[in-house]
Amino acid sequence: MDFKESAKSGQKSFLERCKANGVKIVVVAALLSTVTFNLGFAKEDQKEKFDKIYHIYNGDAYIGAVSNKETIDALITQKKQEASTRYEELSIDAGSNITIMPEQVFTANVNEAETIEKLVNSIAIEADAYALLVNGERVAYLKDASEYEQAMNLLKLQYISQQELDALNNHNVTEPVALTEDNQTRVVELSLVEDVTGEAAKVNPADIITPEQAVELLQSGALEKEVYEVQQGDVLGSIAKKHGLKLKELLALNPEVSETELLKIGQPLNVTVAKPFVTVKVVMEKFKVEAIEFQKIKEEDSTMPKGESKVKQEGKAGQKEVLYTITSENGVRTDKQVTNEVVVAEPVNTIEVIGTKVIPSRGTGSFAWPTVGGYISSHMGERWGAYHRGIDIARPSNYTIKATDNGVVTFTGWDGTYGNKIVINHNNGYETVYAHLSSIDVSVGQVVEQGSKIGVMGSTGNSTGTHLHFEVQQNGALINPLSVLK
Repeated sequence: MDFKESAKSGQKSFLERCKANGVKIVVVAALLSTVTFNLGFAKEDQKEKFDKIYHIYNGDAYIGAVSNKETIDALITQKKQEASTRYEELSIDAGSNITIMPEQVFTANVNEAETIEKLVNSIAIEADAYALLVNGERVAYLKDASEYEQAMNLLKLQYISQQELDALNNHNVTEPVALTEDNQTRVVELSLVEDVTGEAAKVNPADIITPEQAVELLQSGALEKEVYEVQQGDVLGSIAKKHGLKLKELLALNPEVSETELLKIGQPLNVTVAKPFVTVKVVMEKFKVEAIEFQKIKEEDSTMPKGESKVKQEGKAGQKEVLYTITSENGVRTDKQVTNEVVVAEPVNTIEVIGTKVIPSRGTGSFAWPTVGGYISSHMGERWGAYHRGIDIARPSNYTIKATDNGVVTFTGWDGTYGNKIVINHNNGYETVYAHLSSIDVSVGQVVEQGSKIGVMGSTGNSTGTHLHFEVQQNGALINPLSVLK
């Protein structure tokens, strides 16, 4: 309310009171006329005496007062120009948080230097930006809506190719091509589990990030990795525990470090556990041509000697075409389902005929242990500068030596370093040798059955103690007895 309005208001109020008290209106009017005239002249005189100052506010917070508004305007303009030079590509605004309130005073008494110093630190520099929101919460700021879209596109390309993304974006326009080749894939869905949106915003230019940085933030929950420097006494387990990790997780974050490696003081270790802001869900179809394994069927033949076999029918794998639907989240498979399966060719089973007829003079192909218990005291191979042609068995429950399989005795008697020796031909390609016997209980030409007694363990020939030296030959070549013994 100005000076005149105040006078009029006072006049009206005064008249109303006089009227109520019965005072004559003519006299009152004359008095008020004199008052109004005097007040008018008083205001004209005061105009010459008033100064104007400007109160500065940062929002609701009072900063101070200055006597020259142009100083404030120039300071804000300078701040804006400096920021515009630094952030050339951005639309800069400065001082939108500053409010200037003028006031007329009798005497301007302000600390202008102090106010300006406070104002310099109070002017907010803001830029037009585009906020990226996850479930309604702002998590990042980009330059504009175009860079927001670029960030969203780059995020998707972390999990699918540009070609797959183009095909997915055009699937409403063109009919998808059928999958017909082995390992051929097609993305049928890409979505964000969280609600990701964007909106215009004003923000400190320093808070605006690039689309690439936005992708890193959305994937890991942080723009920078947290790095820990190894301290005196640290081990991998203690470092993992200190940062709420499992040892396996710490090693996964630092693939160049092994569990057995000695840590060095000052060695940097990544301890950042990714806590993504968004979950990218990809549903993909995959076409596979897979083999159907054939079975191995055995048929017995009582007319064929035991130990013999022949393949009656060769096996052949079948073939099937399978369509899988595979779901992954942030690159990790979460589900795999068979959505369609077609058998193209049935498998053909292998049929093997096995002989069951036992012939006393012919081996069964299955070798029994030639002693009653005992242990291997010396293996086949290099020994004492020479080649040991078989195995030595010592300390049995008793000294009986048994035929390891059916066959015909082809040698009995003394044979130099072997001492008393027995040779049995099993008539199926195998031949066995028993040496260092104290006595022999069979003769040449005798047919022996598997497990029958053929002699007694001893220490004859080149022997350092009671034991059996046992050799096996297959088609004339030495083989390790342990490869056939049960």
